[in-house]
Amino acid sequence: MVKPLEVGVRLTNQKVQFTALTGVNPAITIDYVPPLGDGQGCTPLEVLLVSLASCSGSTIVTLLRKMRKNVAGFGVKATGIRREVHPTSFQKITLEFTLMSADAAEADLQKAIALSEETYCPVWAMLKNAVEIVTAYRTQPSRESPCRRQPVA
Repeated sequence: MVKPLEVGVRLTNQKVQFTALTGVNPAITIDYVPPLGDGQGCTPLEVLLVSLASCSGSTIVTLLRKMRKNVAGFGVKATGIRREVHPTSFQKITLEFTLMSADAAEADLQKAIALSEETYCPVWAMLKNAVEIVTAYRTQPSRESPCRRQPVA
């Protein structure tokens, strides 16, 4: 049996600021913008975007490395468009992936994105039937060769 994940949140002020606790990791502050909150933390929907971006990103990087591609840098920008009526959930999320690599082609990145969406990223799997998720990507050559050694000091 797979061990369940468990997190906790607790109210930390007289408005709606919460502290999220996840095992031994640093606490995360969750808050809303004024007047409901004080704007001193991430909103819950921002945390959802962070979760999707980091889950898809870590999956894609892992897949590229399994393809024996050099990953000199990788970034994900997640943008959510909210509904105008309640519940103001996302109606569309755009994920923009940027890969810096000396040897990965666009086709490699496309394949890794598709596998992340279709098979490996659990956050994407949970969201894709509830909200439209579109992707964009670009590759940039890295400035260093994957075989270049760093000088020994």
